[in-house]
Amino acid sequence: MNAPLWVFGYGSLVWNPGFEFSETHVARLKGFHRSFCMRSIHHRGSVEEPGLVLALDAKDGGACEGVAFRVTAGTEEATMAYLRERELVSSAYLETVQPVRLSDGRMVDAVTYIIDPDHDQYCGDLPLEEQAHIITHAVGGRGPNTEYLFNSAGHLADLGIVDEELSWLSRRVREIQSAVSEANPTD
Repeated sequence: MNAPLWVFGYGSLVWNPGFEFSETHVARLKGFHRSFCMRSIHHRGSVEEPGLVLALDAKDGGACEGVAFRVTAGTEEATMAYLRERELVSSAYLETVQPVRLSDGRMVDAVTYIIDPDHDQYCGDLPLEEQAHIITHAVGGRGPNTEYLFNSAGHLADLGIVDEELSWLSRRVREIQSAVSEANPTD
């Protein structure tokens, strides 16, 4: 019998996996942290005005909580084809297999997409204020960058996953949106 296929989600996969799964757990991945360190030129921005999406950036002593999905048996090949089309659209992510600890204590190996720090879309260490302004204004093929931020932050919070940077960014982006609305009232 083959081992089950697990996928680790830390951003949009948490709220929009797009594949069949038979089991989910909050899970922890060591050695990485979640951050808006990838410029999005397809889904949440454009070449002219890139947005930002979450990626896993290597960090000594870092850890990221997300969701591990056990892919429904018999759909592994279709799931991997779907994930590769979705996640590898610009080759900024690297497809890896990482050990993650599930909330029930089990360790599983999960397909995990991490940022390639040598890719030209990598933008690690952008100040949070700059991230907030980029996210507020960018729009891509899958919609506004704000939608991506609010969905990611909200779904992680619903799962009890605390991410201080995402919480701060959500508050700050709403403040910027409010200021823009007040400065440009509609007729």
